[in-house]
Formats: sequence, C-alpha cells, structure tokens
Amino acid sequence: MAKMLQSYLSGRWQTGSGRTSTLHNPTTASVVAEACTEGLDFAASLAYAREVGGPALRAMTFAERGAMLMAMSKAIHAYRDELLAMATETCGNTRGDAKFDVDGATGTLAYYAKQGEKLGDARWIIDGPSKQLAPNPRYIGQHIKTSRQGVAVHINAFNFPAWGFGEKAAVALLAGMPVMVKPATSTAVLTERIFHILVEAKVCPPGVLNLIAGSPGDLVDHLGPQDVLAFTGSADTGAWIRSRPAIVEAGVRVNVEADSLNAAVLGADVDRDSGCYDLFIRECARDMTQKAGQKCTAIRRIFVPAERVDEVGEDLVAEITRTKVGNPALSEVRMGPLATQQQLDDVRAGVAKLAEVADFIYGDGGPGELVGVEGDDGYFVGPTLLGAPGIDEATIVHELEVFGPVQTIVPYDGSAAEAIRGIAMGAGGLVSSVYTDDKAFMADMLFGIAPFHGRLHFGHSKVAEHSPGPGTVLPQMVHGGPGRAGSGEELGGLRGLDFYLQRTAVQGLKPLIEKTLA
Repeated sequence: MAKMLQSYLSGRWQTGSGRTSTLHNPTTASVVAEACTEGLDFAASLAYAREVGGPALRAMTFAERGAMLMAMSKAIHAYRDELLAMATETCGNTRGDAKFDVDGATGTLAYYAKQGEKLGDARWIIDGPSKQLAPNPRYIGQHIKTSRQGVAVHINAFNFPAWGFGEKAAVALLAGMPVMVKPATSTAVLTERIFHILVEAKVCPPGVLNLIAGSPGDLVDHLGPQDVLAFTGSADTGAWIRSRPAIVEAGVRVNVEADSLNAAVLGADVDRDSGCYDLFIRECARDMTQKAGQKCTAIRRIFVPAERVDEVGEDLVAEITRTKVGNPALSEVRMGPLATQQQLDDVRAGVAKLAEVADFIYGDGGPGELVGVEGDDGYFVGPTLLGAPGIDEATIVHELEVFGPVQTIVPYDGSAAEAIRGIAMGAGGLVSSVYTDDKAFMADMLFGIAPFHGRLHFGHSKVAEHSPGPGTVLPQMVHGGPGRAGSGEELGGLRGLDFYLQRTAVQGLKPLIEKTLA
C-alpha cells in the first residue's frame, strides 16, 4: 500500500479524507505515495499560525530566530543521506542534483542564521537615520521595520522540494512570520520528510511551521491583510492567485516567480581557445542537463554571432554527449528523468512547437539512449539542442519556455544592440548571461538588458574557474525578475526581509522615540 502523506496543521499531523492524488517515481512510473487534503480546515490552521506561532516568533530576537534557523539546518543535514536517496526515488534526481536541492536548503537556512546573529538582540530594524521634521530639532521622524502579524504562505514548485522550502522559510522566519508551506504535490514526499525531521527535533515553537501536503483547497480565500503569499510556478497560476477576491480586497502582499526565457550571449570577441569560451560551453551544457533542465534559472536561448553558429553547435554537442542519461540511482548517470508525466507531455509538446521554426542539432525531444533503464515507463527526455534561423524568424523561441533539457541557438550579428533586442523579446527574465572579455561590450550589455532581469551573470576569462554559473541562486543576491518572470524579488541578503516586514514612519519627540527604539 502506498504511503499517505500527512499535513502538519494546527500543531498536529493530519490526513484528509476523500479523493487522493497519486505520486510516482519518475524513473519507473511506479507509485510512491498518495496525498489528500480534502476536509482539512485551512481557516483554522491559518488562525492557529497567527495566534500561536506569530506571537512566539515575534517574542524572539533576531539572534534567537537565527539560532532557530541554524538548528533547522543542522537537523535537516543530519538526515542528508536519507534525503538524497529519497530525492532520487521520488524526484528523479541524480545524487548531484539531489545535493543541489538539499544542500541548497540547509545552506540558505545557515546563511540567514548568520544574518540573524548579526542583527543581534533587536526585534525590529531601524531603517536609516532620523530626520528633523520641524524648526525645533526635538521633533523628528524615524523609519522602522517590524514583523507583520500574519502568516507567510509559500506555494512552491515541483523542481526544488527542499531548497524551495528552505529559501522562502529562512527569510520569513527570520523576519518573524510563521510559515505555511504548500509544496508541489508531485514531489512533496521530500518536503514532508523534512517537516517530520523538524517537528521531531522540536527546533521551532508551536505554530511556526505548517505544511499542506496536497491540494491547497480554499486556503487563499482565507488570507487577510497581515498575511503574505510567495508563489513559484507558472505565470498563469500566478495571475490567477493575484486576481483572487480575497487577495485583491484584503491587499495581501504577493510575490510571484514565474516563467523565464533566460539567455546566454557569446560576445564576438571571445576566441574559441579562450577560458571565457570554455566557460560558456561548460555552463550552457550544465544548465541543459542539471536537474534535467528543470530549473527556473536554466539557459533556454543561446545568442551566438552568426558566423560561429556551427562551431558553437559542434562544441556544445561534444560537451553534452559526455553526460550519461538514465537511472539516477546509478553513479555514472548525470541526468535523470523529468519529474512527472505532465512535465514529459509538456516538454515534448514544446519541442514540437520549437521544431516548427528551428532545426534539430542534437536530440529530438525523445528519450535518447538511456543507461540502466528497462522499458519505457519513465519520464525521460534526452538533451535536445535546436538552431533557429534568426532572432526575428523564430519568435516562438522568445515566447515559449520548454521546462526541460532543451536549448535553442539563435544567431545574431555580433553587436550589443542586436543581442539586447533579442533578449528583450523574452519580456523579462530571472537571469541572463554574457560571456565576454571586452569591457565596452560588457558595459553596453549590462545597461541594455538590466531593466529586463533580476540578475545578470558575466562570464570572463579571469573568473572562469570561480563561476558557480547562472543557474545557481545564491542567498546573498536577489532572485526574481520583471515582466514574464513574475515581477517578484526574493533573497538578496537582508533585502529579502522587506517582503515580510512593515516599514513605518514614526514621528514625535526625539528623546522619547530614541529611548523607545533603543
């Protein structure tokens, strides 16, 4: 009998009754678990988090919250090997991809733990110096940031069931807001196990950690003006969330991370035998194959000077073919399956649409040659590289994100202006990369594409051995992007706390304000 996932709400483990959702092993399509949340009282669960978890968190100093985050990180890390194996079975991750997810969670929790230590024994943040507001210097104004008195609802994507939880929760908890986490049902086995670890370790006060393992039902309809909602997923779902009456009428803060047609640009100055070129090829190939291309930050469009398309295609194919695809439990395999049958269907449909305007350079959207896989029940798509005829001749390349191991080479004339125009056709992204050793080209690209992105990654010969790649989201830097990418912003060190804090202008008698805020 398949495992039934549990939700952790109102301080206890609960299971719904009614229709269930079935979760599958992506490698074999066998059933690994079921989930059901029908009949669970989400309104009461939110109230419990607000009334029990919220006051407990707000009573803690930033340093104490930071210590709590560090305890969470250590508790999860203690079960690292178990979690990595679980990610392989339930998410189709290779061990390397599983580390990327699980270690990303513990690393982000640890990073924000240190930020809490730096903030010290305060429970609020002084935002800048005070301002004299009248001829009398004793009448001043001071901006402060305090914790909102609601719940931080986190609706996460299927591709990072550990890191998606850790990166959002770390910031919200440090800011003083309890969290209600809704992981994507298809890969929620891993998140549920992490919650069991944390609950058993008793690292958080009651009401601080809450989990919905399955459909969120009418959760969104019970949010109020002090609550916030952070969503990662499709642009369509993000738009639906923003339009819900409860969200609009109550003025609930919403942060959305959605679709992104991230790009990589090879500068015309980069020689084939340079370190910058090697970095470009290496990072394009890694973004295609890591997590089977199921990263919101993965490169989808590769802009290459027209006269160099053939050589780039040749070198990229040579790099890609070094990656063995198949059963992620095998040590020699470096790329596993997609996460679900729906993802498989969507990727194959997307590849077919791209192929209407672009030619296959490598692969065809099929599984390709697999290692250690019997039968055809798994959700496999092999690395697929296409070549478009030009920026304007294949506009669907700038409109359709195929969320898998699929990239398209797009020729451009080598000028910054042309590359900028092509990238801008993506209508906003999370991150794009420029590989160049030319200062002028870098400057033109930086100011030309910055308005369209939340982050820019510049590859250079002198940092080729140090670059983590554009696909790695670091807690020190903001994550999000304008337009198609959702117009949201997360992480970025202490900047991330602003979503969960209320900025207030305090005006009055200087000695009294200073004494109160000391």
